[in-house]
Amino acid sequence: MEWRDEGIILGTRRHGETSAILEVMTRAHGRHMGLVRGGRSRKLQPVLQPGNRVDLVWRARLDEHLGLFQAEALEMNAARLMDSAVAVYGLQLLAAHLRLLPERDPHDALYETLGVMLVHLDDADAAGELLARFELLVLDELGFGLDLTCCAATGVREDLVYVSPKSGRAVSRDAGAPWHDKMLALPAFLCRGAGLRGDPASVADAFRLTGFFLHRHVYEPRGMEEPGARAGFLAALARHHAVSKRLDGGAPAGESAA
Repeated sequence: MEWRDEGIILGTRRHGETSAILEVMTRAHGRHMGLVRGGRSRKLQPVLQPGNRVDLVWRARLDEHLGLFQAEALEMNAARLMDSAVAVYGLQLLAAHLRLLPERDPHDALYETLGVMLVHLDDADAAGELLARFELLVLDELGFGLDLTCCAATGVREDLVYVSPKSGRAVSRDAGAPWHDKMLALPAFLCRGAGLRGDPASVADAFRLTGFFLHRHVYEPRGMEEPGARAGFLAALARHHAVSKRLDGGAPAGESAA
């Protein structure tokens, strides 16, 4: 068995004295593992870092075997991302989310979105919004997608400000008003076509929204704890926003996009 594909490195672990087991998210073969002989060498260690994009050749006698990887660098992102706590935790969180999916199942949309994330992960203001959207996409790929297109009660598509915790569907301001204290907030920047940027408060609301459904549909049924990288990412994001606010003299982050 042999295939060639492009992949983004999620992590590595030692194997023996000189080798490493590489975990990658590939374009056509999903999240995949493989052994890299000599993976701990001075030549390969810089290449086999999380966040780097690599060209891969995988070989094995049988499809179900771990197999061997040959990897060549396409984009060396790791060094740039390591300079930002938001990016480091964000990359760890992206990998944790991808591990919720069955190994070797292709997910084209997640792979493409992961590539976009790598470009912007060291831009903390963009990273929060993008990672919240990534969590929505993960829920969708797992079969628990939220419907944020129209009001569950009336069908209107305007002024959607809530999400029903029961149905996972959007609810308009008027329809949700009697039960507003039981609803989840729907940040405007998550609505399709809104063209808005998220301020720190709305980004926090977005993560409360996705976190609620990740716990209900994924973590609790599987007997899992929320990954520590998620708390680390949110804490790093909060520190960034606090510093930005001080530097801006108390002005909030930009709320709208051009």
